[in-house]
Amino acid sequence: MTEINQHQNIKNAIRDAVQSNFDVHDKIRTITLKALTARKLDSENIKNVAEEVSKGINEGMTSQGEYTIEAFTHAASALDDALAAAAEASKLAIEEASSKVNAYSQQDINDASKDIQNMEELFLDALEKFAKGGNQMIAEIVNDFISHARKSGTAVGKQAITALEALKELPDLGREAIVSSTVAATITLAQIGSGILLGIAESLQPSHSKK
Repeated sequence: MTEINQHQNIKNAIRDAVQSNFDVHDKIRTITLKALTARKLDSENIKNVAEEVSKGINEGMTSQGEYTIEAFTHAASALDDALAAAAEASKLAIEEASSKVNAYSQQDINDASKDIQNMEELFLDALEKFAKGGNQMIAEIVNDFISHARKSGTAVGKQAITALEALKELPDLGREAIVSSTVAATITLAQIGSGILLGIAESLQPSHSKK
């Protein structure tokens, strides 16, 4: 399956979940987590998945009528929760990598930490993109959500802060811990994160139903 087809499938699955009007939160969280674990857990994958999920939410909302605000709130919070799980998985991957000084450099770990730090912005940016392409009512709903989220915080933002605080306790690997191929190590680190996230996703099933 091509990457374009994978993106289309994510968007369609999210659209159908929103339109189902049943168990929307858990459906979207499950779809998002599955999409995130289909590839290595790096910033590019997270950005692409967040954007396709947002597009699917947008398409699903067009048929919700009076339930549009409720549908969006459940859908957006599901994406938020999935990304929070991704932040936790990335943190655990970094902690695992920090014990393998012969395989990873401090730069690898610093780069992965920056990915965690940027997750909340990726989430809100994805929502902003589809708000600009939607009708006025949807744009107002999304922009109100984003404005509130920037003031009160998001699940992924709070998890990122917790993760980064925990990672401050890790020992500095020092200049001597440098691998010959940083790119290769970074890919491996992202793959570790994907595997950990898969375990987290499985632990969330079955979950309590939410509309």
